[in-house]
Amino acid sequence: MNIQLGCENNCRYCYARAMAIREEKIGLKQWNKPVLQDDIIRKSYGKRDGTIMFPTTHDITAFNIDQYIHVLLGLLQAGNKVLIVSKPRTELIDRICTECATYKEQILFRFTIGSTNDSVLKFWEPGAPPFKVRLRALQFAHEGEFKTSVSIEPYLDDRPDKVIEAVRPYITDAIWVGKANFLIDRLKINDEWNELTANEAANIREFQSDDKVLALYEEYKNDPIVKWKESIKVIVGIEVPTQAGLDI
Repeated sequence: MNIQLGCENNCRYCYARAMAIREEKIGLKQWNKPVLQDDIIRKSYGKRDGTIMFPTTHDITAFNIDQYIHVLLGLLQAGNKVLIVSKPRTELIDRICTECATYKEQILFRFTIGSTNDSVLKFWEPGAPPFKVRLRALQFAHEGEFKTSVSIEPYLDDRPDKVIEAVRPYITDAIWVGKANFLIDRLKINDEWNELTANEAANIREFQSDDKVLALYEEYKNDPIVKWKESIKVIVGIEVPTQAGLDI
């Protein structure tokens, strides 16, 4: 579920941005100037099977928070389970937790934190919040007794272990770890391919090489809270689910 086209985070590696540009839904320089989709916001929603991931192609920001909560409450009131995905801003997660407290059993938060290093986050995700803001949002949701999880996909430096250990005390569900998928292709489509991003992408490819992925897996393979995305499963030999929605 999504309620806008575009996203202020303007992440260089963004799959949704690349898809929208490739499908000519939006121009190269328009992605960080999002447009709300009023027809989706005005709809009424019934009960669906499974879990609804909301949002998937944009973040929750000050620009869309009113509309986001309107749609979220509609989904929850219909009895749906919702996976809320965000590079979170503390004040917005505070508001969601407050206004949706009645439905907390139907909500699982999934916060994306690819590094503890703010300079790394700022480079790859220029419009998204710094590490401490995301961590505080996670802490807030956890203190409110909501179900919580973290996505370290993609991990953006060579220390995903630092993210794992920082967020571990505030996780009720799982920590998902994954590589940067189709990184160079997406950088090129997103018009982000230049000497600087090429060098940074080379760094990512080096610390996400098969041998280093295997070493990371060996370190955490027996840790019940750490789960692996498909990009890592195919390297370490874990079966990838064929049914949609099982690898989340």
